[in-house]
Amino acid sequence: MASNGFAMLPILVLALFASSIRSEETETKEFVLTLDHSNFTDTINKHDFIVVEFYAPWCGHCKSLAPEYEKAAAELSSQSPPIFLAKIDASEESNKGIANEYKIQGFPTIKILRKGGKSVQDYNGPREAAGIVTYVKKQSGPASAEIKSADGAAEVIGEKSVVAVGVFPKLSGEEFDSFMAVAEKLRADYDFAHTLDAKLLPRGDSSVAGPVVRLFKPFDELFVDSKDFNGEALEKFVKESSIPLVTVFDKDPSNHPYVSKFFDSPATKVMMFVNFTGETAESLKSKFREVATSSKGQDLAFLVGDAESSQGALQYFGLEESQVPLIIIQTSDSKKYLKANVVVDQIESWMKDFKDGKVAAHKKSQPIPAENNEPVKVVVAESLDDMVFNSGKNVLIEFYAPWCGHCQKLAPILDEVALAFQNDPSVIVAKLDATANDIPSDTFDVKGFPTIYFRSADGKVVVYEGSRTKEDFISFIEKNKPASHGEESSTTIRSGEHKTEESAAKDEL
Repeated sequence: MASNGFAMLPILVLALFASSIRSEETETKEFVLTLDHSNFTDTINKHDFIVVEFYAPWCGHCKSLAPEYEKAAAELSSQSPPIFLAKIDASEESNKGIANEYKIQGFPTIKILRKGGKSVQDYNGPREAAGIVTYVKKQSGPASAEIKSADGAAEVIGEKSVVAVGVFPKLSGEEFDSFMAVAEKLRADYDFAHTLDAKLLPRGDSSVAGPVVRLFKPFDELFVDSKDFNGEALEKFVKESSIPLVTVFDKDPSNHPYVSKFFDSPATKVMMFVNFTGETAESLKSKFREVATSSKGQDLAFLVGDAESSQGALQYFGLEESQVPLIIIQTSDSKKYLKANVVVDQIESWMKDFKDGKVAAHKKSQPIPAENNEPVKVVVAESLDDMVFNSGKNVLIEFYAPWCGHCQKLAPILDEVALAFQNDPSVIVAKLDATANDIPSDTFDVKGFPTIYFRSADGKVVVYEGSRTKEDFISFIEKNKPASHGEESSTTIRSGEHKTEESAAKDEL
């Protein structure tokens, strides 16, 4: 499923797909359990820990994953006790109820199910056999590892890991329980350990008895302590402390996990893109870091990206390389603020203006078309207010992607719908390229293509979830547009048209 959400951005840069060639089928045993609607629940109920891949037979990424997943299943089956990997064809009609229950929106999706399915966790690990084995073995164990020796601490913490270590006078009590609860909640993405002896830890005050959480990291101040064991506060501490003061977005794979966490953060994101080999790069980065340091505690996250390595990011924001060096800010409500061709002396003052509310929001938009004479009207971000919100019209609007097959199939149908209303000036059928224009996310929730909304002349916004036929669209518009005085019934106006019987369920996004 295509996505317009911001969380898709890291995937453009960070996704690494394992590739493998299937050998001819042999009579060897399959270690991956095959599930369907008839045995899924019983199988899950029997296992305290099981990994399930939701796949589709036609999915290329699923085909690449299959041999790696099978190799991992073979190795994990020999563990004591054995660990089981399973798969279910989520595209099969009889299995779609299960897919919906687990909110499967793309393939492959892998879930870790614990306690007979009572606890469900996303699998965020590697897609090659050795990595799958390592990640799953770790996930099948305790959420936090106990450190009992200096060698054990060195093995758990290492030099390049981010690890939250709880130091406690005893392994019980309210603080310890809170720490373990957060460790369990965040275990898919963060590493946890605990100890009774701070002297075993490689850095920090060795005399502390706790309770305290010491987060080790290979950047910035190398470790940071917190004594706040409130669940929400502790979770926030782990997440925020695990991101560098300034995240680096370049080709270095060791930076990629931090980039992913940066984009997952709910904080306002301040991003500077610059040519790392340019003459002014170091001075720009130095000043940017100064601003980041002075902005601590203001719910801002900072990233500096190499323009050469960040083409996907620039494209996402609708920016041109000619605007580099630039700073772009995205707030939690998806508003954007841009300073193009920024120079060192402008960074601090522009950031101050942003914080003071003196910077106008930037809107990614295609140009407003000079002519708009086709039956389905073209809307862009710059014309959305005039054509949809302030037009006083009843507008059926499709949010589409140019490459989307379902959108291409829908286009001639919407043309017919628009022509059916050509004598009704109160109705507009429109389309907006959601990959090239910003969309107000507080009004339209666009997570796949096509997504269709209707905004009535009196301001009501309704998502269209019906069948994608001309008749159903017409009926939907007639039902949802407010009736004007003296207007005839829709059956009179369209006496030659009738609604078809309920057709097949709408296509999946």
